Amino acid sequence: MNIENLNKLIRGRRSVYPPNYKDQPIPDSLIRTVLENANWAPTHKMTEPWRFVVIRKDKLPGLSQFIGNYYTTQHPGDSFSEKRYQKMTGNILGSGCIIAIGIKRDLSEVLPEWEEIAAVAMAVQNMWLTCTALGVGSYWGTSAAALSAVDYVGFEKGVRCLGFFYMGYLNEEHNQPGNRSSVENKVIWL
Repeated sequence: MNIENLNKLIRGRRSVYPPNYKDQPIPDSLIRTVLENANWAPTHKMTEPWRFVVIRKDKLPGLSQFIGNYYTTQHPGDSFSEKRYQKMTGNILGSGCIIAIGIKRDLSEVLPEWEEIAAVAMAVQNMWLTCTALGVGSYWGTSAAALSAVDYVGFEKGVRCLGFFYMGYLNEEHNQPGNRSSVENKVIWL
């Protein structure tokens, strides 16, 4: 790979949401590639704190129902929004698969928590870049409902859910231009 291709891949990464996905499952072989690349994220002291649960397309209706029930319970009466409810449950049903993202802290807790959260975030960035390279839309959702799903998705004891990674084949080419302010506004040179 040359630097131009790397720059294009990184700068072309976007959050692409389920309304832009085809109604088609993601094959296990592609999911394994995404997860294998996640597993190569940097990790201080090799704690490898990332954990994943793959929810295939045929299991998404159950997850959608769980999330819908959570939302309904948390938003009774006037705080309930049918539009929000439909969006949350529809995003799940419109995905080709969802990967629950978890963190398992090193039991010795020698490292500060932020370092292990950062390692998980780097694993997710690897997932995102892999999806971008494969032409698969994806985004990381961190709703309270997703964070509450640790038992529902079957994470082992001691794992905390950090959200869902939604994936789907694009229903058309997605070339939304990126927008970032200049890096010079964020750097001090000494």
